Amino acid sequence: MELHHFSDASATGYGQCTYLRIVSTKKVHCTLVMGKARVAPIKVVTVPRLELVAATVSATISNFLKEELDIKVDKEYFWTDSQVVLGYIKNDARRSHVFVANRVQRIRDSTDPNQWSYVDTKQNPADHASRGLTVGELINSNWFTGPEFLWDREIITIKQCPEPIIGDPEVRVLKTMLTETKNFLDRFSRLTNWNRLLNVVARIKRLANKSLSGCISVRERELASFALISIAQREAWEEEFGVLNKNPNQLTKKSGLYPLDPIMKDGLLRVGGRLKESTSTEPRHPIILPKESLVTRLIIDFCHKKTQHQGRGMTLNEIRANGYWIIGVSKKVERYVKNCVICRRMRRPLEGQRMADLPVERVEPHPPFLYIGMDCFGPFYTKHGRKDIKRYGLLFTCLSSRAVHLEMLEDLSTDAFLNALRCFIALRGAVRQIRCDQGTNFVGGKCQLEKGIAELDHDRVARFLAEKQCDFRMNVPGASHMGGVWERQIRTVKGVMSTVLASATGRLDDFTLRTFLYEAMAIVNSRPLTVDTINDPKSLEPLTPNHLIQMKTTKPLPPPGNFLKEDLYARKRWRRVQYLVEQFWNRWRKEYLANISTRQRWHAIRRNIKIGDIVLIKEDNLPRNEWKMAKVVEAAKDKDGLVRKVKLQLGQDGSKS
Repeated sequence: MELHHFSDASATGYGQCTYLRIVSTKKVHCTLVMGKARVAPIKVVTVPRLELVAATVSATISNFLKEELDIKVDKEYFWTDSQVVLGYIKNDARRSHVFVANRVQRIRDSTDPNQWSYVDTKQNPADHASRGLTVGELINSNWFTGPEFLWDREIITIKQCPEPIIGDPEVRVLKTMLTETKNFLDRFSRLTNWNRLLNVVARIKRLANKSLSGCISVRERELASFALISIAQREAWEEEFGVLNKNPNQLTKKSGLYPLDPIMKDGLLRVGGRLKESTSTEPRHPIILPKESLVTRLIIDFCHKKTQHQGRGMTLNEIRANGYWIIGVSKKVERYVKNCVICRRMRRPLEGQRMADLPVERVEPHPPFLYIGMDCFGPFYTKHGRKDIKRYGLLFTCLSSRAVHLEMLEDLSTDAFLNALRCFIALRGAVRQIRCDQGTNFVGGKCQLEKGIAELDHDRVARFLAEKQCDFRMNVPGASHMGGVWERQIRTVKGVMSTVLASATGRLDDFTLRTFLYEAMAIVNSRPLTVDTINDPKSLEPLTPNHLIQMKTTKPLPPPGNFLKEDLYARKRWRRVQYLVEQFWNRWRKEYLANISTRQRWHAIRRNIKIGDIVLIKEDNLPRNEWKMAKVVEAAKDKDGLVRKVKLQLGQDGSKS
């Protein structure tokens, strides 16, 4: 008895039919046992996949019939008209994707790939199940009787074993992995220590000699170093080795070793030179090492660490003292020291950046003290009875006219600062913007003003006016150079007051100190802003901040109109004042503004600090070894694209900007 399973599929569905064939001595009998058909799923499936599903159904039906029929089956055949499916089933070389691989595995678990054969579509009765027939066509078809070749006494199968089509989307793309054969020393590229490498090679030599007991001796380490250096030399100068082994005097001038007059000694290339007759204990014939090699890098690392990271000169001296001559050693050591993390941490200069452009508040004419910078200085000691009490000075400087205003602070509290700020505003007028550093009293004052503004939310007009009254801009911590405009003024004020305070030691009280501050303010405001024409008797009077402060009016800007020299003699005093103000700003543009246009320092553009950089935070009161390490989490770019402000993360939770 034989079972013949036929499978087929089309775009509309897939089907399967099984025939029982009995061959006796007199005749052949064939009958339909079972048939099954399914409609193609709604989701679009390719015809090769449907053919494979039909073949899987045939394998499942085969298992079912063998379990349910109590008959002995001598042979079993599986037929399909899809050569693609035959290629999938009989494929042993290529891998398929999940859909095909799972179904092919189920087929191969139930059947033998040799049982599968090809049948022409015209003779495949399963084609009727996948496409459908009318009743008349079904009666006249071979659905019930099977194909004609089943009635022959001998069946000739077409043994086809097509390969999966190259480019078939169901077949995984073959990727050939090429392993590049590198030199022998690259096997040790993970080792970063010369001593460890010598120990590894020494133990490999012991393993070759079947001797693993005992500690590694000095001689074994020496032989290991000779072996590594020999490999490095042969990889770098294979041609030179061949020439020197034949005739030491035949090395051409094109070779990089020619100036060294190399010789062969102990199987290694060494410097010949002119020291053959020397009796010095120093190595007369140093071992030559190539510039780019693992051995060279590890020897430089060993010598550099042996000198405790003492720079290029000490490292070079240690390399020569150990008997090595590295080609281009100076640049090689310099590059290594430059990339050494410990050396960078100990000796690298602080990061810098090109000097930024001046803000608009400094290069445009504004009413005096509309845009200001401020800072505290001191302390000064005053007498209250028998007590010495600290007092401080608070300096306000106009960013455009460079005028200064001084107030005395009883302490560095927020309340004292706010009182001094209100006194300043009462004398000098409203302030649009205040720049300062992040002193605790300034930060507290800013918080107090923000709370006051928040209380005015019910009145939009009042809130708008409050917001426009005073705007705080604080510099980043640790960047005192960003406040140079007021730091320089503090230095000037201290210079003026030093002589007066020296003669009044122990006799100052609050009233006297406040008087000294006002006197210093008047002197500083009378200083010339430009000195280019100060020695010219025909030039105008030097421009000073007092030219503008003493003529300050209630109007923030000059009214429209042209003011002439004749207005000085006019009876209307306001035109005279406006003319003098206009003359101040004209001279300010011509004389002062031109002097601050050039950068005095920090001309070069440096690398921008990026997010993720690891940096050290300089602290003046700590040695360099104790500086904290931080990570850059934010980098703010200015208008010119350069980074001058960053936010740092200290440890896991702390942050500093």
